[in-house]
Amino acid sequence: MQVKKVLTYAGIAFVVFYLYTQPSAAAAAVTGVFDTINTGATQLATFFTQVLG
Repeated sequence: MQVKKVLTYAGIAFVVFYLYTQPSAAAAAVTGVFDTINTGATQLATFFTQVLG
């Protein structure tokens, strides 16, 4: 249980450090994640439209 807590804090510290030192790269990463989610949702909607239509 203690290891999980330490890894969680280390992960949070890494994210904060990354946001502080590379804000443009962090913004690009977040944009990429949202673009991927949007593309997946669009393709899923297209699939169901074709199946049900």
